[in-house]
Amino acid sequence: MINNIINLENVTQGLTIFKSEQFPFDHCVIENFFNLDVANQLSDEVMPYNDPAWHFYDNLIENKKACNDWNKFPPLTYKAFSELNSDTFINLISSVFGEKLYPDVGLHGGGWHCHGTGGLLNPHLDYNIHPKLGFQRILNIIIYLNKELKEEHGGHLGLWSHNAETNQPDKLIKEITPAFNRAIIFNTTQNSWHGISRALTQPEGIYRKSMAVYYLKEPDIHANTRGRALFAPTDVQKQNQEVADLIKKRSDVATSTQVYRTK
Repeated sequence: MINNIINLENVTQGLTIFKSEQFPFDHCVIENFFNLDVANQLSDEVMPYNDPAWHFYDNLIENKKACNDWNKFPPLTYKAFSELNSDTFINLISSVFGEKLYPDVGLHGGGWHCHGTGGLLNPHLDYNIHPKLGFQRILNIIIYLNKELKEEHGGHLGLWSHNAETNQPDKLIKEITPAFNRAIIFNTTQNSWHGISRALTQPEGIYRKSMAVYYLKEPDIHANTRGRALFAPTDVQKQNQEVADLIKKRSDVATSTQVYRTK
């Protein structure tokens, strides 16, 4: 089944340069991640932006919709997520690290993601320790499924370097256009600041759609115990106390759900 859904030749080739693309952290970009007819169908299967089943993150540092409910996934999407969590695929990516990786079949933080006009996602570090499994998150795969989103519409994925003195993102090193059927795979354990670096200005009815899957490993001895994403303010937000308070609450497991959606 996996050969009918995922373009394994492209993925295998892309993984060979994973550790050579080390700045600001290990990553690679893979074109035509899914077989083309599959990618087209997966794009069409993403549920409408106004569907009430979406979980809406709407505050000063993030504006996006997400869904990780397997019962909401149409047949091909269900199969694609299954293949991305299969032994065959995990063994392939595990070979890059030289250690065993594990799936998160619950898609905690993953699944479908969708941004409309005005969508945003500040630079952030992902959660480090899975809140239920206790494993350490190490790898993200994001596959873009927007057929109509153009370069000038924005929504680029930014990769920032890390400032060790401030524990904040430093310089924007790279921007990746969320082109249709393009995937990025990156290590999340290397102070891997990422987010949307260009504002989304697409016309109404065009969306930045993606599928996201995360992979886990046995925790390092000195692994950071962060259980929620740690966001950073944008340059224009750095003196904004409301943003600072929001980031503090968002990063704490006990208070994060209070600020997911604010108006």
